[in-house]
Amino acid sequence: MKIEFKTSGVCCRKITLEVDENNIIQEANFEGGCNGNLGGISRLIVGQDAKEVAEKLKGTTCRSMDTSCPDQLAKAITESL
Repeated sequence: MKIEFKTSGVCCRKITLEVDENNIIQEANFEGGCNGNLGGISRLIVGQDAKEVAEKLKGTTCRSMDTSCPDQLAKAITESL
């Protein structure tokens, strides 16, 4: 399943994920944001269970914001699964 999620309140504008029938993340791409950090997150989550990734990242904040790119990733997964 392909997931496309427009983010809110963060530098990254869009998150695109490919999740297989077993809820394993096959591919993760971020549009905008900090390339190094988001590239690292992509490498860490590929091959992982999407629900577990969402649980771990939910609630992560950035600076004085109530959300972050990882938190938006968790929302994308939660809303799609």
